[in-house]
Amino acid sequence: MDYKAILESISDGVFTVNNEWKITSFNRAAEQIIGVKREEALGSLCSEVFRSTICGEQCALRSTLKNGKALINRACYFINSSGEQIPITLSTAVLRDDNGKIIGGAETFRDMSEIESLKKRVNDDFHAGDLESRSEAMHAIFQLLTVAAPTDVTILICGETGTGKEVTARAIHHLSTRKDAPFIAVNCAALPENLLESELFGHKKGAFTGAVNNKKGLFCRAQSGTLFLDEIGDISPALQVRLLRVLQEKEFEPLGSSQIVKSDVRIIAATNKNLKELVAQGKFREDLYYRLNVMHFELPPLRERKEDIPFLAELFIMRFNAKYNFKIQGISPEAMSLLQQHLWLGNIRELENAMERAVIVCAADLIEIQHLPQEIQSKLVSCAVSTGANYYENREAAEKNAILEALRKSKTKQAAADLLGIHKTTLFKKIRKYKL
Repeated sequence: MDYKAILESISDGVFTVNNEWKITSFNRAAEQIIGVKREEALGSLCSEVFRSTICGEQCALRSTLKNGKALINRACYFINSSGEQIPITLSTAVLRDDNGKIIGGAETFRDMSEIESLKKRVNDDFHAGDLESRSEAMHAIFQLLTVAAPTDVTILICGETGTGKEVTARAIHHLSTRKDAPFIAVNCAALPENLLESELFGHKKGAFTGAVNNKKGLFCRAQSGTLFLDEIGDISPALQVRLLRVLQEKEFEPLGSSQIVKSDVRIIAATNKNLKELVAQGKFREDLYYRLNVMHFELPPLRERKEDIPFLAELFIMRFNAKYNFKIQGISPEAMSLLQQHLWLGNIRELENAMERAVIVCAADLIEIQHLPQEIQSKLVSCAVSTGANYYENREAAEKNAILEALRKSKTKQAAADLLGIHKTTLFKKIRKYKL
């Protein structure tokens, strides 16, 4: 058999070394991936030809020759002749003569550049700054967000409580030209009018009772950065006038001062209220609404982006594993089916709280139904009481309904499995089990 012909025909790079670490063979694919001609490589030390993130003491081939154990698909990077970093996976083996004596080693490596590029393109579809989602509705927002973020356009973010309005605002800031300047957030509904005005614009000593010192407001502290005004629909008419002036004139006066302060701050506002209705009711200034609403983002509630529930649940499990030093592996399909059925009126924040509670009370490898908050488990209990079914019968009914809903929403069974947070093989087993 012509082994040299075989080595020349495969797409993986292959090279061998002797016990002095000099290259004794070097195939065509190795030439193409590394960018070094065979005649230059042969007889050279492998460390002179290959520049890798695991050279030296971490060398995979060195480890194999030392302990005689092959390595399979170890990921690392090579630096090619042009100085470019090439992602690869490599495997190693020992070479022996007819008497079993070690005479060198062999290494195969595969260029993973195209796969890494594909992964990046896929992940880019799921990411925008610190935001991540599997929802098509969110992807449309991501596309608009990445266009708007580098500008200084004023943005209004709307959505129910817990949908991630501040996280979205932070993502916009981190994608903007102001990312190295402060990002400051204030909840406008959390402070009385006089305190909020002082908090935003600052005050001079003696401006009001209790003002014993000068104070810089958030507009000063956020200079050159971003000021996030959450619950903007709750500010008073008087404060609306002052905010309108800042947006129009880019200047303001601290309380108790006649000195004008220039403002170089990007404004991002957010609300869970319908500002158009407030304008119609005369509770919110129309001119301020249009100043704030130059670019508008409407964040969908979690119940309308259920494909994000498995991903977010796993993300929160990893986060709380790190926080509490736990090692929970994931969540059972039965528990996931209940999460998919829940309405999540508190949206992502409610899911985060539910997963933190589950991680804390779970003493096993997987989060099960009994680890979920009672209000989520109550779906099973209420159904069991009304139908006379026992716990396990009702659990199966919930799982069956979740699978049917996932199949209805998905174009493929793989997509349905992803939506349920289970493996495709598991989905096929359950389809057969429930005769769907």
